[in-house]
Amino acid sequence: MKIVLVGYMASGKSTVGRLLARHLGVQFIDLDNYIEANQKKTIKSIFSEKGEVFFRKLEYQMLAEVLEKEESIILSTGGGTPCYGTNMETILNQSDHSIYLDVNIPNLVQRVSKEKENRPLVKNIPGEELPEFIGKHLFERRPYYLQAKHILDCNVADAETVVENIKELL
Repeated sequence: MKIVLVGYMASGKSTVGRLLARHLGVQFIDLDNYIEANQKKTIKSIFSEKGEVFFRKLEYQMLAEVLEKEESIILSTGGGTPCYGTNMETILNQSDHSIYLDVNIPNLVQRVSKEKENRPLVKNIPGEELPEFIGKHLFERRPYYLQAKHILDCNVADAETVVENIKELL
């Protein structure tokens, strides 16, 4: 069984993915970590040294590779992964379940604010500008996320509850 989690940054893809993999006894892969291990560099370094276009091509290749290679997996994608090239098509065609972890703007702002230092995309955005930035960004990305086979409201649920909700979907 191949399950791919999509959603905006800080929507809980990695946390939920790890927990779900443990519950189901399957391997968990975080696509960003997989890319970093493959390139022996951080995502931040890849972006700054080679640029976003290079990164997105690499991300596309690594996504296809993971989904082709693995029999049973929980895959957590980067927030932007579904929005580039034919990535969402690949996710839909190569996985048994794609799940959008849907979190609203106020909750995303709250979550992102707590971990801004570790988020290169928002690190330098003043706190008061975060809601507008996330709102615009989510508006652009949501049409891709909404193509997922399942859409799960994750606004009030903790990771354990989200995992239980996913298990009921499967």
